Amino acid sequence: MELSSFSPENPCFSDDSDGGEEELLVCGEDLELNPFDGLPYSSRYYRLLKEREELPIWKEKSTFLESLLHNQIVMVSGDAKTGKSSQIPQWCAQHCLCARYQHGTVVCAQPHAQVAVRLALRVADEMDVNLGHEVGYAIPFESCCTPETILRYCTDDVLQREMMSTPLLSCYGVIILDDVHERTVATDALLGLLKAVLAARPALRLVLLTAPHMSAVLRAHCGHTVPELRLRAPHRARAVYACTAHPQPFRAALSLLLHIHRSGQRGHVVLFLACEQDIEKAYQMIREEQPNLNPELGELIPIPLYPSKPDPIPRPAPEKQKSCKKHRRKVLLTTSFGESLIRIKNVTFVIDVGVQRRKVYNPRIRADSVLTQPISKSQAEMHKQILGMSPSGKLFCLYPEEFLDKEMKPHVPAKVQESNLTSLVLFLKRMDIAGFAHCDFISSPAPESLMQALEDLDYLAALDNNGNLSEFGIIMSEFPLEPQLSKSLLASCEFECVDEMLTIAAMVTAPNCFLQAPPGTEEMALTCWRRFSHPAGDHFTLINIFNAFRDASASPTDQGCSPERWCQDWFLSCAALGTAGAIRAELLHTMRRIELPVSQPGFGSTENALSIQKALLSGYFMHVARDVDGSGNYLMLTHRQVAQLHPSSSYHNSSRIPEWVLFHEFSISEDNSIRVVSEISPSLFAELVPQYYFSNLPPSESKDILQEVINHLAPAPARKEEQKSTSDNKENEEFPTGTPSEQRCVIQ
Repeated sequence: MELSSFSPENPCFSDDSDGGEEELLVCGEDLELNPFDGLPYSSRYYRLLKEREELPIWKEKSTFLESLLHNQIVMVSGDAKTGKSSQIPQWCAQHCLCARYQHGTVVCAQPHAQVAVRLALRVADEMDVNLGHEVGYAIPFESCCTPETILRYCTDDVLQREMMSTPLLSCYGVIILDDVHERTVATDALLGLLKAVLAARPALRLVLLTAPHMSAVLRAHCGHTVPELRLRAPHRARAVYACTAHPQPFRAALSLLLHIHRSGQRGHVVLFLACEQDIEKAYQMIREEQPNLNPELGELIPIPLYPSKPDPIPRPAPEKQKSCKKHRRKVLLTTSFGESLIRIKNVTFVIDVGVQRRKVYNPRIRADSVLTQPISKSQAEMHKQILGMSPSGKLFCLYPEEFLDKEMKPHVPAKVQESNLTSLVLFLKRMDIAGFAHCDFISSPAPESLMQALEDLDYLAALDNNGNLSEFGIIMSEFPLEPQLSKSLLASCEFECVDEMLTIAAMVTAPNCFLQAPPGTEEMALTCWRRFSHPAGDHFTLINIFNAFRDASASPTDQGCSPERWCQDWFLSCAALGTAGAIRAELLHTMRRIELPVSQPGFGSTENALSIQKALLSGYFMHVARDVDGSGNYLMLTHRQVAQLHPSSSYHNSSRIPEWVLFHEFSISEDNSIRVVSEISPSLFAELVPQYYFSNLPPSESKDILQEVINHLAPAPARKEEQKSTSDNKENEEFPTGTPSEQRCVIQ
């Protein structure tokens, strides 16, 4: 049986066979009607169809559909910009349409939220349907779908969470995992669990979209009989290597960019930088340099693309578009992991610094280490593929060719081997309840990270004595938050500060609300931010900021300006605060859905401030530090690392530096700092810390101080019992056989 190509002249699959079980249905007789919504095609559909037919993927359509019909798993490996992310999901939708959706619809999981949204917009346009109806998207805390949606783009973590409520994903007939080569934690977990789902649902189809270097690993994982379609871009870019490694690759990249622009050669430029901080710096420096450039060369427009946050692409004002007589050159600024964010055409130049700053989680100290390392060979190859559709494209590598061969590793390690796995283990424990007792990972997670995750969940009371998920842990898993934050939110129900904790949870989950001040306005920005400062700390300051933004949004006429203008005046990000509002609404909806009590607002009273501190400590007792010398050098309780307050903290450069603090985030880098910091008292910590966590802390002066507080607070019988327990622990240390938590916390 042969499958004919889908086109305006033949909108459905047809079959020349005389019947049988595999006969495909003809979806309509009117050749001018769109089979997905029953309406006539627009003229734009035909214009876009011509562009689609020029994509390298198009000639493989019949082969793909034939493979999808006869195989549960189909793999498509191809270069970047070959069209696989936009066309394959459409063909899968046609496959489901011709089966009248009896097995379900289509979902396409992406690692990045902004890519999922952009693809949904593009595909809805190409299919000539309305976004949010036939085609939609779902990203964390935002959904643009209806029950009638037949093609749904989403992030991999959204699909992962969906498995908790519907483990077999029964509403989908085709599941597509895109950019599998990025090896995110959620994608690797989905790959491991979907093998069991496929076995339980023979009619389900799984499509894997990946870069060529990943195909051999996937075939070994899924089976060597899995059919694979290989795609190559029509052009191979020419790489130009530097003679020697640049000591300052960031400066060299910007100098080369200006040289290209002054040369007058047309085409957009992509800069692969080391980290997102470099994106911010490059954006500001290009904007500052713009007035010094020859206007005859056209406008140079920097566009930051952040892989970790869904910031909208800045667009030039209409008056600038009209006043620009010459061409406009876009400069896309991203990191080594941002190639999937690049969606524009006519990219002629790529500049690659060849290094990256990555966060690698260290389970021993429960913190991320920021490492500067060379990119991998596979990343370097994918940067070259950005130019696959340009016959005259050039890749400028700011490193010598020997650096590529000798210093770069073949591939980037899987994130499941370098990340905090506490959220993943909570998810796997939840899936264990649903009958998925085993996750077949492509790359095994680090045992030390798994044990640390189990230990943390045990401390948070998410596990019972048998190492299974407790009732409290089940409720924690309902929230799309890190487990510590979920615990604090649930504790707020007990301490009657739910309204305030919802705001804190939303603000620390959303992108940073503080904008980088333009040069010369740093002091003005600090003055504005100090207006929101709260003496109790940064968590309380975030509540002040959110409440002020909400008031400005609710009554813009009273404030005298729009919320956007209000944020601009206060050097705050309107997009980040808007995202925080959406997150807060979703968390509130979840609490009401599972019938948790929601207390009334009480922010501003002393009693409420104490309740917020208790709720925070209930989840973040592992994030406590003490100022050891009175000058702001904070020593972590859990390890020997020392950090300073981040400049955005309300305590930074303050006359009063608290001795004991609770912090939200800490990472080891060139300038160690703790972010989102609030003051706590030793007595409050002693009241709320789990005793078995405290007893496992390494010896330190801080621990001795806290022990004295605990001894003072505890009744005499309790002190005797603790002394006996301490004596028993010392005896056990001589003959270590594993702690009780280690014995019962086992990944199934």
